[in-house]
Amino acid sequence: MERVKVLIRCRVCGEKYILRGRKEKDSYETGFKMCVCDNAEDLEIEEHPM
Repeated sequence: MERVKVLIRCRVCGEKYILRGRKEKDSYETGFKMCVCDNAEDLEIEEHPM
């Protein structure tokens, strides 16, 4: 498993989070649960350049 920076953007309120996580097959594991606006489903997740 490779460690990467991940950008998580909430599509509801626009809040952005940059976290470190692990790349697994077709997803990222960061431990992120939900946005401050209680949104846990409508998130845009992409790898962020280091």
